[in-house]
Amino acid sequence: MIDDVVKLFKEMDSKDLRILAGIEIGMKHFEWVPAEDIMKYTRLSHSDLEFKLKKLIRNNMVIGTNQPYEGYQIYFDGYDTLALNTLVKRGTISAIGDEIGVGKESVVHEAVKEPELSFGEPQGVILKFHREGRTSFKSVKRTRSHLEGKEHFSWIYAARLAAKREAAIIKELYPDVSVPKLLDNNRHALVMDVAKGTLLYKTKLEDPEWFLNEILRQVALVYEKGYIHSDLSEYNIFVNENGVQFIDWPQYVEVSHPHAEELLERDVTNVLKHFKRKYQIDKDTKEIISEIMNN
Repeated sequence: MIDDVVKLFKEMDSKDLRILAGIEIGMKHFEWVPAEDIMKYTRLSHSDLEFKLKKLIRNNMVIGTNQPYEGYQIYFDGYDTLALNTLVKRGTISAIGDEIGVGKESVVHEAVKEPELSFGEPQGVILKFHREGRTSFKSVKRTRSHLEGKEHFSWIYAARLAAKREAAIIKELYPDVSVPKLLDNNRHALVMDVAKGTLLYKTKLEDPEWFLNEILRQVALVYEKGYIHSDLSEYNIFVNENGVQFIDWPQYVEVSHPHAEELLERDVTNVLKHFKRKYQIDKDTKEIISEIMNN
């Protein structure tokens, strides 16, 4: 739980953070980072390192093994701590609020960003931690084209790369496409503006035809820029009085992807099914796909 991470983060010292950072670096090369490598990076004595590691393991920041050698991995809470440390130092966030979303591959929290130069009011923001690789590395590699061909990768690599990809596409699309503005990215964490409105599946629209057309217009804008969301549905579209916003971009593909048309059709079909089921609006999927691709 993030509340536990925040509490422990406040109690940690520079040595704890150096150990976590050392394990993070080592996991680029090892599944289990040898204790000797951590000692070299941190420059701690064996006894100091052993004492600190026991505490980090007890607090679910690190996990260890003795087979086939003494080695360690950073755990989710530990990686969250490293990201939080950087984001706080940068002034991107100053407080973390409630968990507002959790899925197989991410956890989303409310957070607060202090105003620059102490002028103005604190800003509510969204803090998203990627969790790719938490359940199955093989599954993640199979469903993420950007991980193909990677013989060695850890869950932190998968999560960090997913966050980096999502940050890159949001910066590429904003502000031409209606997506929340990216404020910062560190490791597996993203900080963004709060999406405007409410999620489509939770909303009863007074003018559903207009909103459907606006969603399809945004899909077309994304396609014009050379991309496809590839995971679009009523669960990651926000609607508000002025329009819509798309969130959750780590699975995007370029229009040159070999399955681009299939993925575009899936996105459009998901949206059309929702509007047909909830508002009895019926549109021809093939016709819409043709308009988007040939516009």
